[in-house]
Amino acid sequence: MKLPKQLQERYLSTLKHADTEETIDLWFYRPVGFMVALLGEKLHWTPNAITIFGIFLGIGSGLLIYPSDIFLNLLGMLLLVMADVCDSADGQLARMTKSYSRLGRILDGISSDIWFASIYICIALRFTPEWGLRIWILTVAAAGCHALQAAMSDHYRQFHLFFVNGKNGSELDTSREVSEEYNSISFSKEPARKVFIFFYRYYTMLQEILNPQMTSLRERIRTRDNGNVSREFCEEMRRATLPLMKWTNVLTYNWRAITLFVSILIQRPWVYLACEVTVFNILLVYMLVSHERICKSIKNNNI
Repeated sequence: MKLPKQLQERYLSTLKHADTEETIDLWFYRPVGFMVALLGEKLHWTPNAITIFGIFLGIGSGLLIYPSDIFLNLLGMLLLVMADVCDSADGQLARMTKSYSRLGRILDGISSDIWFASIYICIALRFTPEWGLRIWILTVAAAGCHALQAAMSDHYRQFHLFFVNGKNGSELDTSREVSEEYNSISFSKEPARKVFIFFYRYYTMLQEILNPQMTSLRERIRTRDNGNVSREFCEEMRRATLPLMKWTNVLTYNWRAITLFVSILIQRPWVYLACEVTVFNILLVYMLVSHERICKSIKNNNI
């Protein structure tokens, strides 16, 4: 989708960085999301309002995948596409209006988890008469793998953006920072924020536990020169992790949605669940091992 020339510059400012943008996103989701963000700006919508609307679209997608009716299933996929447009638009609107918040980032992060929770549950219910308990075992395994894959892919993208754009151009958080924020929040005054930060704290802890070499490298950067690193070091890190970004992107929405779409076309949605616990997990292990190897090597040689 091509935007008018007068909007191109503003549109480009809503993107994170070319290194981490997917081809499908740049071709469709980002331009359409930008148009929704422009409408939202004009109507004084907040990014969180768009996120919440997208959550309802995603839940509706799952409900329409439940019946064994290809027309309704394809309509459900259309709702899922619309939900992801909202997922793109909320971030673009936040960058356009400079309305960033950690709460908004957390809400944006869990929105797709809610969509797919609806999809997983409805697939399990659809096949329970035929599969019984087995479909629920597969569903729970797939959902757990999905959550882990999403958490780690986001972590790797933000880690890469940290060396490309610096701290202000990345949403790379540490469990230490999140714990400090959690302790500073009063539950009686901000109960929703307190709850969100509580779970987000364990989310960041999980990322750090699974990436000990990366966590060690980040800590050494933090304690050395107040977190400042040379341009040469940043370029070295960018070059090292850039080849992995295309695989990181496979663990995000688009390829997952394509796999789901194909499984629905052949009227075998359970195939999507099987791919989650096999193909996508193999890729996750590859990503984890590769990032750990890079961080260990660079940490030993440069810092």
